[in-house]
Amino acid sequence: MFSSLFSTSAPVDPNAPNFHPVSSHFQPSELVGELEQKDLEWLCDGGFVTETQIFYNVLEDGTNIMCQVIHSSIGVWYPSIQFTCKIYNPNTNETIWKSINVSNFVTAPNGLDKRSCKADQFSITFKATPGAASPEAYTIRANLADDLQLSLEVARPAAVPGYKLGAGPKGGFSYFGVDAEKPEGYVVHRFWPHNVATGHIISRGQAIAARGPGMMVHAIQGMRPNLVAATWNFANFQSLAHGGVSAVQMEFTTIDAYGKKAANQGGVSVSVGSLVLGGKLAAVVAETKWPDEAQADGGLVQSRVTHLAPHFDADTGYQAPSGISFSWAGPSIASGAQGNITASVSVDLGDVAAPKGLIEKVDVLAEIPYVVKTVVNYVAGTKPYIYQWLNKAKLSVTGPDSLIPGLAGGLEIDGYLYNEATFIS
Repeated sequence: MFSSLFSTSAPVDPNAPNFHPVSSHFQPSELVGELEQKDLEWLCDGGFVTETQIFYNVLEDGTNIMCQVIHSSIGVWYPSIQFTCKIYNPNTNETIWKSINVSNFVTAPNGLDKRSCKADQFSITFKATPGAASPEAYTIRANLADDLQLSLEVARPAAVPGYKLGAGPKGGFSYFGVDAEKPEGYVVHRFWPHNVATGHIISRGQAIAARGPGMMVHAIQGMRPNLVAATWNFANFQSLAHGGVSAVQMEFTTIDAYGKKAANQGGVSVSVGSLVLGGKLAAVVAETKWPDEAQADGGLVQSRVTHLAPHFDADTGYQAPSGISFSWAGPSIASGAQGNITASVSVDLGDVAAPKGLIEKVDVLAEIPYVVKTVVNYVAGTKPYIYQWLNKAKLSVTGPDSLIPGLAGGLEIDGYLYNEATFIS
């Protein structure tokens, strides 16, 4: 997932907590925050703010589609807006990649609200149909080049509402700075954890029918881009089995400057995730890992990622995982399905010489706008990379039988896992 970038800043009081993670704000019974209209509206704020909306879907043949709008504001400069699209077919190992700076970007186009946006090269239109089987949907139309056009509808099932972590105006927010009421900056994520895309893609004159499950995230990093995180991890497991299954997880680890105390007490990992089982939003989970505290085994609520057998990658200069494991645990929030749920998925990613499922190692500085790149290089001198993988996988799940018959005894659900590991510093 597109990650902000880089460096450190001294706090006002070196002995005061200067990071306030969203995963520590809410009790286990308070983790689900229903999305309001304003949560999905474009903010398009000034200052140092990166805002992005990303759609991930995997088609029936395993082809992975990512469509992303990035609105980047850097200080006093005019914002830069990009539309990026990556289509990866694991059967042919073919990747189609377009990233363009768009012109005449506006929100609330043609009398619509700010959940919709358009530019000369694309439009994303939000549609609400209360009471329907899919009460909300986005229509994405893009003309990215002479050889690439998109026409997709991404629809959210009624039983899988969008969410943020925790209800109310502060739901979803992690705050940076000593005073959480007047923060130096923030990070917030809003999710549609499971949707179904339909439509078509025209690539090189050939029409490709597009249908498959996925998820959407609208994220904002509201601070200088050099102050957010050292690493990010992202998991998106999707399957149409059992009426729809997904397992989503987003984790970031702060730089050393932000933690319980500022003087090298950082490296706090914040993880938010969810499970959709039997076509219903079944659990929303979150967890904070402080660097000086061990995480308890068997906790009621868990959201964790583990890099397995890391190895040095000379291409990037980072320790890349040879495998990765994600896990979730939490109480069921589905109506009529009381009980606890656990889930996990692990995949073999191979090594540098023989990777498994590796789509690309993205050199972030080669993709972001020139103005952003100039600031990042000047401030930090880092070289961030995003590893992107797609693999067939099995999600191991236990939970109430009323969600999926046989779930109490444990099930393995076939699907696809798209995951990212981002290294910044």
